[in-house]
Amino acid sequence: MKKTALALIALMLAAPASAEGVRRVWVEGHRGSRGTHPEDTIPAFDEALRAGVDVLEFDMGVTKDNVVVVSHDPYVSPVICLGPGGEKMSAPVAIRSLTLAELKGYDCGTLKNPKFPEQTPVPGTRIPTLDEVLSHVKASAHPAAARVRFNIETKLSPGEPELAPAPAEFARLAAAVLRKHGVEKRTVVQSFDYRTLVEMKKLAPSVKTAQLTTDNLLDPDSVVRGSKADIWSPYFKWINAEAVKKAQKAGIPVVPWTLNSEEEWDRAVAYGVDGIITDYPAKLIEHLKKRKLR
Repeated sequence: MKKTALALIALMLAAPASAEGVRRVWVEGHRGSRGTHPEDTIPAFDEALRAGVDVLEFDMGVTKDNVVVVSHDPYVSPVICLGPGGEKMSAPVAIRSLTLAELKGYDCGTLKNPKFPEQTPVPGTRIPTLDEVLSHVKASAHPAAARVRFNIETKLSPGEPELAPAPAEFARLAAAVLRKHGVEKRTVVQSFDYRTLVEMKKLAPSVKTAQLTTDNLLDPDSVVRGSKADIWSPYFKWINAEAVKKAQKAGIPVVPWTLNSEEEWDRAVAYGVDGIITDYPAKLIEHLKKRKLR
């Protein structure tokens, strides 16, 4: 990659330095603020914006009538959602099998995720569309909303093609919403499936892409070679300082997921990562301020 291209990527992706010129680690609110609010919902994004995140991280699915919605799982989960009429769900329901109108019948704010004891339920919360989230951020009065970036994941699996559109169609549907809101230059599209990253680059070259990886220590060069991704986003327990430095030397920012303790945050900072994805963005921001990294 040419030095000028590397410099441009660094300029567009790097969080601003502090007034003292110290290095900043950018903060990504995982599913908004999953540790404190129902994940991938407007209340979770509001909390992340209130905290002052640099990036809103969330996930995309597609309904039966081809509307891009915000959900981590390709299913409406009985663990965190109630069915139409407030009834308990007996089994997960595929989002791809529901129209948007049908999906809006599910309440994904009343049930508290048992993995997150600090989470505050918001009864009646619905799964939002990508269009609704971007519109909400644009209208938000939180100061962070004007500058926040978006890191959005295409959720699809090659072994379950019935749960999502084909990669090219998925990318087309997402790109159309990003274009409508004019946020292409503020957006990163990430995925474990490299195919949507390649397709997104064809449709919207100004959108940055991130290759997600998990459960194995990989050579950073090989990670992004096929997808031509701009960012490497690995599972935190499968990186080390050497891998981070090698990626950055090649012009690849490193943003691991999902770190929720001070010990993990400090280790990531010691590795030299560019950003951190966390379920507790307010706590991470406070911690980084104490470390004079914000």
